[in-house]
Amino acid sequence: MKTVEQIKLPILKEMEFFETKFKASMISNVSLLNRITHYIVRRKGKQMRPMFVFLVAKMVSNGQFKERTYRGASIIELIHTATLVHDDVVDDSNTRRGFFSLNALWKNKIAVLVGDYLLSKGLLLSIDNDDFDILKHISIAVREMSEGELLQIEKARQLNITEDVYFEIIRKKTATLIAACTAIGATSVDAPKSEVEKMRKFGELIGIAFQIKDDLFDYSEEKIGKPTGIDIKEQKMTLPLIYTLNHCSRKERKWLINSVKNHNKDKNRVKEVIEFVKQNGGIEYTIDKMKEYQHLAVEILNDYPDSSYKESLMTMVNYVIEREK
Repeated sequence: MKTVEQIKLPILKEMEFFETKFKASMISNVSLLNRITHYIVRRKGKQMRPMFVFLVAKMVSNGQFKERTYRGASIIELIHTATLVHDDVVDDSNTRRGFFSLNALWKNKIAVLVGDYLLSKGLLLSIDNDDFDILKHISIAVREMSEGELLQIEKARQLNITEDVYFEIIRKKTATLIAACTAIGATSVDAPKSEVEKMRKFGELIGIAFQIKDDLFDYSEEKIGKPTGIDIKEQKMTLPLIYTLNHCSRKERKWLINSVKNHNKDKNRVKEVIEFVKQNGGIEYTIDKMKEYQHLAVEILNDYPDSSYKESLMTMVNYVIEREK
């Protein structure tokens, strides 16, 4: 499997230039804020989202690029970082990508304020440059991410989630931000509305496949950065579990629901649930669904002429479902 660095090759110069612009977009007059944002920048992840913006922009415009493509990528990264900071507060998480989270180092009050600051910087970057079309994409994404998280919390209490509701949750919670990346990539180079929508759908399909892959990690025995069974412990209804609940006897269903609801802290019981899901086809079904979304994403890319940007996007689609963490 190709590495992220190999996928990045056709846009390497743009990504390097983006680093400088992204750092500049965070600068404040408050020294505490600058210390914190410096900490954030030094511990950045793979930067998949800006890569989606750049690769889509280049693919749909035959290699053209605009200043607002950089702004679009910066806005996405600012908003994404803000949501991660807020998520760590909500989840009471002390680590992020193997490092201390902001709330662990500077406490919740400062972390929430930093998240708000990053969010406002992203919005102002759009407004100050009259990028209202880009602002609309990102505003929809923020709204849907909030709705998705709240819908998941609501349904986790009831444990009666259907497959349709599950897909609505992950579409909003995870896929909507990747859809915003790909839509913004096309928008930033003035692609027609029909093409922007096509690219938005492409991002949504990848985002759904990405989240399904995350669900599968809960049933993996590999070391992947989060403990096996963590979703069960947190009463998150993932696709392997939903499928199994809908394809077992009433007695087994009762045992499964009781296990997730009342025994999710019992390591042995969680292991039994994982084994039961594996034996009853939950994993195979989930893998098939993930590949279905991957195939639909590839079909959209097939409409475009061959280029290094299209090839990298194809590799990204495969990377999403083949990654090991």
